[in-house]
Amino acid sequence: MNPETVRNYLLDLQNRLCAQLESVDGVGRFKEDQWQRAEGGGGQTRTISNGQVIEKGGVAFSDVKGHALPPSATLTRPELTGRSFRAMGVSVVQHPLNPYCPTAHMNVRFFCTDGPSPVWWFGGGFDLTPYYGFDDDVVSWHQASAQATGNHYPKFKKNCDDYFYLKNRQEQRGVGGVFFDDFTEGGFENAFALMQKVGNAFGPAYCEILDRRKSLPYSEKEKTWQEIRRGRYAEFNLVWDRGTIFGLQSGGRTESILMSLPPLVRWVYGHQPAEGTAEAKLLSHYLKPRDWV
Repeated sequence: MNPETVRNYLLDLQNRLCAQLESVDGVGRFKEDQWQRAEGGGGQTRTISNGQVIEKGGVAFSDVKGHALPPSATLTRPELTGRSFRAMGVSVVQHPLNPYCPTAHMNVRFFCTDGPSPVWWFGGGFDLTPYYGFDDDVVSWHQASAQATGNHYPKFKKNCDDYFYLKNRQEQRGVGGVFFDDFTEGGFENAFALMQKVGNAFGPAYCEILDRRKSLPYSEKEKTWQEIRRGRYAEFNLVWDRGTIFGLQSGGRTESILMSLPPLVRWVYGHQPAEGTAEAKLLSHYLKPRDWV
């Protein structure tokens, strides 16, 4: 097990993702904010805003150390209580300007404990949250998911559908992708290789969709629907997301943790789209777990 090898990969991944996203935007450029954690470690958060494609986005690298895990992390792993740890990863959330372009999220991460008999695992995945559904986009997204994860795809897809679910709404957040955690199968090198495949697949798969949709014309009607659906995204991240909860409970950097929130949202009481509209089809057809490959 060599955490430094993982760190080097993650830093390179951050660079590549920023370059890919800047290329598809054409105007927006990432700004970097380096930070240190008092308890140990730090990171560099890169953000982009007011581009011609991306309204707000972030690609964040972190490598932090702590003396003890927060309660949210030891609830299912009580044997880790009181153990010092190191956690590193790259997290990506992109909120495009055009409502026909979907929001996308990706995270790849590595965790290990210090001391004798260290515990380690990899985790990660990516998911897509459209505001208007297109079969081409969802199919190509899941094809990239399947290619990255191979035989693990059916399980990791179900993990994603189960995880990105708003229990308070009984509603999927988006059209899914893949999600895995506590992954050690085949030893360090094999597990690390899988994480890299997931990290490497995200940028090309997402930029392909952005290129297809970024020039479609839209009106204030579509922007209003986008902001309503972004409200669901904010609800999930603040109420249900384990990464957000872990980060806040472990004394993480709030600005970086809440980087994932969209720039503008709205909540409309009891809002329901009219039957037969593209907005209604998003809910009835796309936000339902199904086999897309």
